[in-house]
Amino acid sequence: MRHVMVMNAKGGCGKSTLATNIAGYFAKEGAKVALADYDPQRTSLDWLEARPGELPKIVGIAAFDDGLRSVPRDTEVLVIDAPARTHGAEMNELVRRAETIIVPVLASPIDMKAAAHFMAELLELGRVQREQARLAVVANRVRENTLVFEELDKYLSKLKVPYLTALRQSTNYLRAYQRGMSVFDLPEYLAWPDWQQWEPVTKWLGSKKSLPG
Repeated sequence: MRHVMVMNAKGGCGKSTLATNIAGYFAKEGAKVALADYDPQRTSLDWLEARPGELPKIVGIAAFDDGLRSVPRDTEVLVIDAPARTHGAEMNELVRRAETIIVPVLASPIDMKAAAHFMAELLELGRVQREQARLAVVANRVRENTLVFEELDKYLSKLKVPYLTALRQSTNYLRAYQRGMSVFDLPEYLAWPDWQQWEPVTKWLGSKKSLPG
């Protein structure tokens, strides 16, 4: 079973948006997907409840209640929407459950400072240092051609982990979320700019570079 975790200690950075769209991508590709939501606010699970029956099935896991014990055995990809404010032993325990970790970061001074502290802590974990878990970062909800995005772009480019892409602030994400869909389920004429921005993410997730060893 492949474990893909979306995490950042800073709340409001779009973890659930990335997690639901990653789950939607793998489901559309034909994989048996489960989505584990560690946040009691149930953002990812609420998305699943709105998901149309004709779309590829994704199993929801209320990880904030019983962890990952109810994940079906035939799951091929488990996407984990990690909780905010995760540090120390809790972070270490979560990272033990993932081979692949994606960290979304917003273009704001507060989020960049928080991300710097979070990444420093994450990179110190033994599982990460031994390359048993691979990391990548994504700039999220960006407005291109702004100074604050330029600062974020420079910061993420200097990290010692892959900087995959910058995802624009788009109403397509809200439109898709409200319908229980991913941007990959939206019509091409509407979502092609978002598909293009996701290509580096889906390519990295599908490559050996995103897996240990």
